[in-house]
Amino acid sequence: MMKSPYQIYQQSSVQTASGGQLIIMLYEGAIRFAKAGIEGIQVNNYEKANHNLKKAQAIIHELIASLNHGYDISKNLVRIYEYLLHLLIKANVNKSVSPIEEAISHLLELKEAWKQVVKGSTGMSMKEAGVQ
Repeated sequence: MMKSPYQIYQQSSVQTASGGQLIIMLYEGAIRFAKAGIEGIQVNNYEKANHNLKKAQAIIHELIASLNHGYDISKNLVRIYEYLLHLLIKANVNKSVSPIEEAISHLLELKEAWKQVVKGSTGMSMKEAGVQ
């Protein structure tokens, strides 16, 4: 199967990204799929909503899997990620937009925090931030 230039670019971006950049890319993906879930609910396309909310949940599961549980911050991140999963599941079951909007708000805050970690302006290493 032929890949489009965009698909080739995406694959190259993932393969050459640092650990921190990958985390940010995961947040961006979760945000994008959550927004698509909102769109699905708003137009009563529940199949689209379900599909995209499940993708956002899968990304959050990947974020959980990426944690190094040897650091206290990882325990806090797991709690946050579990809460985000709860919001997305609740939204999917109830076909409600507000829990998704709350999840997106938290994801945006976390993404910005990770951008600071990647820049090094927090003085915290990736390990100290709880990523393996």
